[in-house]
Amino acid sequence: MSQSSSELTMVFIARKDLKLSAGKLAAQVGHATAECITKAERAEPRMLDRYMRVGQRKVVCQAANEDELRRLFGEAKNAGIIASLITDAGHTEIPAGTVTVVGLGPNERDKIDSITGSLPLLS
Repeated sequence: MSQSSSELTMVFIARKDLKLSAGKLAAQVGHATAECITKAERAEPRMLDRYMRVGQRKVVCQAANEDELRRLFGEAKNAGIIASLITDAGHTEIPAGTVTVVGLGPNERDKIDSITGSLPLLS
């Protein structure tokens, strides 16, 4: 097994069209991290333990809009990857219920990359 195929990762996909401030985006990715870890504790505890021991790789990519984010979320769920769709509470920059970020993983890098590998990194 190659290094990349056995490496565990989490990938977060943010909506580019929202133009969130850096702080707001960081908070949304934080929410996605917490939700994915909570789900992994229940569904994939061994994988989570391994992920926590081997560096906790994380990548943040961007999607054009909500439709693309929801499509990626669905693809991940269909592939059996832990996935969290984050919606905002509406206390600061955007209205309540706005879909902001999808968190994927932890899971094998190749499995997540098959869904997110063509996405640009967040810039």
